[in-house]
Amino acid sequence: MHLPNATARHLFLHHHALTEPRHGPAKGEPLSALIDRIGFVQVDSITTVERAHHMILWARRHGYRPPALKPLLEQKRALFEHWTHDASIVPTALFPQWKHRFARDATRLHANWQRWFRDGYEAQFDTILNRIAAHGPVSSADVGEGEARGKGGWWDWHPSKTALEWLWRTGQISVTRRDAFRKVYDLTENVIPAELYRAETSPEQHRDWACSTALANLGFADETEIARYWHAVDKPAVQDWAREQLLAGRLIRITVEQADGNLRAAVARPDLAARVQALPDAPTGLRILSPFDPALRDRARIERLFGFHYRIEVFVPEAKRQYGYYVFPVLEGTQLIGRIDTKADRSCATLRVRAFWPEPGIRHTKARHAKLARELDRLAQFANCNTCEFAADWQCEPLSRAR
Repeated sequence: MHLPNATARHLFLHHHALTEPRHGPAKGEPLSALIDRIGFVQVDSITTVERAHHMILWARRHGYRPPALKPLLEQKRALFEHWTHDASIVPTALFPQWKHRFARDATRLHANWQRWFRDGYEAQFDTILNRIAAHGPVSSADVGEGEARGKGGWWDWHPSKTALEWLWRTGQISVTRRDAFRKVYDLTENVIPAELYRAETSPEQHRDWACSTALANLGFADETEIARYWHAVDKPAVQDWAREQLLAGRLIRITVEQADGNLRAAVARPDLAARVQALPDAPTGLRILSPFDPALRDRARIERLFGFHYRIEVFVPEAKRQYGYYVFPVLEGTQLIGRIDTKADRSCATLRVRAFWPEPGIRHTKARHAKLARELDRLAQFANCNTCEFAADWQCEPLSRAR
């Protein structure tokens, strides 16, 4: 089977809940179901407009507001926070699969952390575990009394902060809540429901889960893309899984047209044709996406499918930035049409728009600007801003892409 590029983009975005109307409930069970559908929501601290995890959910449900997430994490325990390719919020039902990651990270991180961090963090493991057991949850501010606090960033943590992160990455403690975005940790058995905390999966079951759920959330993929989705199993394991599934008739080989017209081999479930046939009409609306949106996480896949080259420039010196500190990709229908530099100025409750750069071939038109203005008004409301202001020169021409 062959997927034309427009169909491939439509299907991929549909699997990420980015092609359907954005009305509907956005808290409680429906919000939990949305996160389960898209797999994970990456956590990030930058608040240029709003934190990434909140923007990811708002991009799919206009009625979403940040307070809706906290009860699912901290009271109902429908979600928990841990590592995929980065810190993320994931359904708690997946916790048994994370036990394999805990074991892997305990081995994989050991040598690196001994090189990167100050000596002494391993000596704090038992001290911290015993303190939590006796006195309850702690944050990094509660531990390490008398230890020198570094000023150099994550690589300069004090030993007890490093110990907390190690114990979290290896599953011995879990994030029970966040206070002013600071992680507060408890023993994992006090955070994860007992039946999930005790549940075990075999390495074979873990491989099958990682591959099949990645493919389900991507719609179609090659082995590299499947391995990248969860960062749970390596490419050779995915290749073995795909070979077995193909022989059993549970996968088919397909070709996918890329944005440049080239064809790329992939695999999909045998119901692919039916899923394509059942796709709703392609949307025409416009959405402003977080740079950390799950649909954008695999930058190489996005560039191949959409012809959209995106790199975040937070850590690029200002003089060397091509676009800006934190610009947002703009999705119109099933096409990534550009990027926008906007920031919430909370001192005057104003969303300021500095620049919009369309992609090559995308024109500035009144109709497009009207759609963008409506979306920016909604974004301003989401960010608790009363108005949206545009810089005089906000309409930019496409820039040549950096590689």
